[in-house]
Amino acid sequence: MKDQFEIKRLRWRCRRGMRELDQLLTRYLDHAWPYAPAAERGVFLRVLDCEDDKLWRWFLGHEAPEDAEIAALLDRIAELPP
Repeated sequence: MKDQFEIKRLRWRCRRGMRELDQLLTRYLDHAWPYAPAAERGVFLRVLDCEDDKLWRWFLGHEAPEDAEIAALLDRIAELPP
């Protein structure tokens, strides 16, 4: 039950107001979160704390995050199947 509540809370945090970002973040939540180690989950939570415009520039490759863990996770998210 606790896991279901956490997934609902995270799904709400994945809603960014930009469909493309919503889809990318939700894709990770659906495909990778259940199997991700605690450290990777922590990185994803840090990603959710980032501003939408930064996330979008990072996903498009216009900028790169200074945090190597975030950069690696964004690459992984971008490679997940739709």
